[in-house]
Amino acid sequence: MSVHALKTRRVATLKEKVSPEEWQARVDLAACYRLVDLYGMSDLIANHISLRVPGEPEAFLINAYGMLYEEITASSLIKIDHDGNVLAKPEFDGADYNVNRAGFVIHSAIHAAREDVHCVLHTHTVAGMAVSTMECGLLPNTQTSMRFAEIGYHDYQGVAVNLEERADLVKSLGSKNALILRNHGLLVACGTVPEAFNAMHRLELSCRTQVAAMSCGTKLVQPSQNIVVATYNMYQPKTRGGFGLRDWPALLRKLDRIDPSFRE
Repeated sequence: MSVHALKTRRVATLKEKVSPEEWQARVDLAACYRLVDLYGMSDLIANHISLRVPGEPEAFLINAYGMLYEEITASSLIKIDHDGNVLAKPEFDGADYNVNRAGFVIHSAIHAAREDVHCVLHTHTVAGMAVSTMECGLLPNTQTSMRFAEIGYHDYQGVAVNLEERADLVKSLGSKNALILRNHGLLVACGTVPEAFNAMHRLELSCRTQVAAMSCGTKLVQPSQNIVVATYNMYQPKTRGGFGLRDWPALLRKLDRIDPSFRE
């Protein structure tokens, strides 16, 4: 066990209390939390990544509000349904963590409306929040950002604690897999955890690049609309398959070298 793992809040393992499919989902989701932190996209205990529970379409896993992303383990995740009822919750050593209200509102809206979406990932990064305030939105002027040429936008309505906002969130996302929450941050909604991490990593990279380029104060080169459309189509699942699937085993190996406690 690593020195880092010894400093992580301990919870009793749930491995023998859930199905093998749910346990694998928990491991993957915990890994995603660790990777988001490792790649500089976490915000203390804020934000959320959720994953639909295999075999339980009305239930999803989400983080306990009070733990850092670097502390998340497979057993520390809380299982809730679309109405916010807690279906499974570990015993936290000396703490009583629950689910953040805003996390429930945002993630339950998408899980309930989109059967094709299994993983929802939301961030508050500097670059993501910066682009969310720009009237121009995300500019499709790099190969990476052209992947998100059809990204959705959702106008800010205050902290997302009102259930009434769920319908608007779903409408803003539509059938897309990425959303910029105006004056707020970024969100991706994908079929698998590897795809969601890959999408957010590339969306974040697109935002960082745009902020860097615009800060130079020089005119930016914009490819033709035909090139943007063609590149966007190259990045669609029907053309290239699921993004992130090849990356995922290597990313898990990286986490195992650093700290394998996410698997507990």
